[in-house]
Formats: sequence, C-alpha cells, structure tokens
Amino acid sequence: MTLDKQDLKLLKILQVDVKTSIDRLAEEVGLSPASIQRRLKRLRKEQVITSEVAIVSPEAVGQLMTFIISVQLNRDNIDCFNTFKKKIKNIACIQQCYYITGEADFVLIVTAKDMLDFDQFTQSLFFNDNNVKHFKTSVVMGRTKVSLALPIG
Repeated sequence: MTLDKQDLKLLKILQVDVKTSIDRLAEEVGLSPASIQRRLKRLRKEQVITSEVAIVSPEAVGQLMTFIISVQLNRDNIDCFNTFKKKIKNIACIQQCYYITGEADFVLIVTAKDMLDFDQFTQSLFFNDNNVKHFKTSVVMGRTKVSLALPIG
C-alpha cells in the first residue's frame, strides 16, 4: 500500500493521540471529515494501523518492576522457536517479544509486581522448558522513554 503525504500526517498525529477527533484530524491534515474517515477505514483494513490501545501506567496496576530478558533456545530443531513463540503470546506480563539475531534468540520486555512474582514467572517459563538453554535478565532501573511511535515523514 502506498501512503501519500496526508496519510503520513494522519498517522503521525494518531501516534501521539489516537483520540483526536475526526474534525481536528481533518483540520490538521487539510481534508474533509468524510475523507479522513475513509482513509482511517482503509489504513485499518490494510493493517497500516494494527491496533489502537491505551498505554497504562505499570505502577497504577501494581506492576512495579520491568525486566529485559534475552533468551537463548536449544537450537536442535526449528519447532523449538515456533513452540516458544506460541507459548509467550498469551502471557500477559510479557509486553513485547522480539525474535533477534546474535547470541540470544529472543528479547522479552516483562513486568512483575515484585521479585517473588518475577521468580515465579522465570520458574514457569524458563526452568520448566527444556527448549530454553540460557536466559539473561536486566532489571530496569527507570523509564527514560516508552513509545511505540514510528518516525514518520
């Protein structure tokens, strides 16, 4: 799908505030509200806009700790990668997972209430999985920047 200048401007605005009204979007982009609605429908249908979510403060919901975990699997067969990917998709405390190159196979961003909660997570996900060869954890000391916004334009 080819994105024109108005599409890019629309996406840039929405990345900052998805609740921006259609009228405000129309004013900012320089199109009619009907045209904005058609573009939004097309961008969603074509999976340019893949999700519209609220970003919740981890502290507000008791997730006081964040961890960055690199995971190395036993690379005996390709199924271990697919099995791991399926397994982690439904674990709520895993915010992000990246399949990467290098020494590790995956990097996870994980939240937990406290160290006991994190220990239980590692026991169930890593120690009880024979496909996991090694994992390394870094504790996040502070959040400097948290964003999923992409550079546009």
